[in-house]
Amino acid sequence: MALDMLREIQAFVSVAHKRSFVAAARALGRSPSAVTRAVQTLEDNAGSKLLNRNANVVTLTEAGERLLPHAERLLDVQRDAADELAALSGTAQGWIRLAVPKLLAEHVLPDVLATFSAKHPQVTLDVQYSDEALDPVVGKFDFVVRGAFPQSSELIGYPLWSYRRHLYASPAYLARAGTPQSLEDLSSHSLVLHTAPRILKAWHFCRDGQITSLRTHPRLRLDSGDAVLHSTLAGAGIARLADWVGEPQVKTGRLVRVCPHYRLTSSTGQDPQMHALYAAGELPARVRDLLKALRHAGKSVAGAPR
Repeated sequence: MALDMLREIQAFVSVAHKRSFVAAARALGRSPSAVTRAVQTLEDNAGSKLLNRNANVVTLTEAGERLLPHAERLLDVQRDAADELAALSGTAQGWIRLAVPKLLAEHVLPDVLATFSAKHPQVTLDVQYSDEALDPVVGKFDFVVRGAFPQSSELIGYPLWSYRRHLYASPAYLARAGTPQSLEDLSSHSLVLHTAPRILKAWHFCRDGQITSLRTHPRLRLDSGDAVLHSTLAGAGIARLADWVGEPQVKTGRLVRVCPHYRLTSSTGQDPQMHALYAAGELPARVRDLLKALRHAGKSVAGAPR
């Protein structure tokens, strides 16, 4: 009976976080109908409606808002107990919740997750793909992965891999619009801009240690890295991409590096870095193992020509 109630609480918390029964079911590895039944049973036992359901989104009722923090604490206790049991048995088990940029759904992470899951069959992985700057504490994530430049905060930073950014365009776009020979030529081209997690007012170009800043006037603004990549491949214009994303496409002939003597940096000439952030405190061994696997895989793709 206690196990059934735990599954009901897991279903409720997952739906509350995902705002969707389907998304919660996917994260939990259950069917939507099973998750729906679990929440309904919890509501029946509580004698209160916990979730408002409509065609577009699921929201918490007042009773659900009051229950959620208690349910989250109960799951935290369950996870801590699972960690202790894992330490005693020497077998990794429990949950890992992480949030990563959408581009990692196509690069690096699928292989990491497949290998990790095969090695640790008792660990359940819950991955949220988002280009927003999510807070691991607020989102109840074990860690979040971000790109670009680590910002000072109370969160702990875990370096994954360093990379460089360059400009890329498809051969079809360059055949149609011409190839820019200088940074000044970019003003007459269609630029594709990634707007998440923030909109950049300028791109900073570094060559031989000298920084040149260029205000961008994008023709196309997109809020996800994978959308930027696919739009650039389709010939929408010139985009700023990480070398670990762009260079494999150069090798296949699908993209060309534009203004190749420059790389894009911070205003001070700093190259970006993929990094993980997590709340202060000791990470469970299973989370540390996943971070190490992600770092190893990332470094293997970061060796693109520079």
